[in-house]
Amino acid sequence: MRTSWFKALVLGGMVAAVVMPGGSPVQAQAEVEVPYWASIQRDEAFARAGPMASYQIEWVFRRKNLPVKVVKRYGTWRQIQDPDGWTGWMHSNMLSRKRTAIVQGNVSAIRAAPQDSAKLMWRAQPGVVGELGDCEAGWCEFAIDRRAGWVRQDEIWGAGAP
Repeated sequence: MRTSWFKALVLGGMVAAVVMPGGSPVQAQAEVEVPYWASIQRDEAFARAGPMASYQIEWVFRRKNLPVKVVKRYGTWRQIQDPDGWTGWMHSNMLSRKRTAIVQGNVSAIRAAPQDSAKLMWRAQPGVVGELGDCEAGWCEFAIDRRAGWVRQDEIWGAGAP
């Protein structure tokens, strides 16, 4: 009897989940030393006064991919710091290890190469969030949708050591 490609895919995924070391994403996050960078992975994420669902919701983040710094861990809860310095507790399933950054300060020049003399590709206003790539010599790869370039590391929040 032939197995359908879908059934093979599902069964293969189940076997991979059992065989793969590291377990769940929550366990993977638990293995990372704090502080570390993360990003909000939902369109709406609640931040609470403490590390339990019974604590009052203090802030609702409505900014998917916003970079945050994880500063403490308590079970499946993470105390985060946002780009403005505010802290609160968020369940780990609201967070992703996807590296993002946010433009801060003035309008930032996004260049074709990691140097001030490189061709100007476009400009990004403060508050623009993008995916963060590698950083070198004070410059970081920065991608917004399908556009990518280099931005000065001191003009974004979410890069460097947390």
